[in-house]
Amino acid sequence: MQLNFTQQDQVGIIEVSGRLDAYNAPELRAKYDQVAEKAVNFVFDMSKCEFIDSTGLGTIVACLKSASQGGGDIHIANLQSKPRMVFDITRAHKIFHIFDDLEAAVSSFGQDWDD
Repeated sequence: MQLNFTQQDQVGIIEVSGRLDAYNAPELRAKYDQVAEKAVNFVFDMSKCEFIDSTGLGTIVACLKSASQGGGDIHIANLQSKPRMVFDITRAHKIFHIFDDLEAAVSSFGQDWDD
């Protein structure tokens, strides 16, 4: 798995490439913790992530909990078909705002969400 961090419009973007599974999920949490002070809101760009297991999803949820405790949020962009299935089966799509492209996810911060 590879992780790249960039920032756009005060939104942190973490690009996840490869497999997000029990073996490397701690890397995502460590990366999030490392960059959490640089932004309040984040987008996880999953365009190059081909697989997520339950531990990987749990790590994303843990990052969301941490972000929300700091007054922020995490949105998901570019979910591929297999990871999207995991989000659907586990109903994780109900706790995340999921977007088909990165620009929409980044620009969505600042909108009012009535959930």
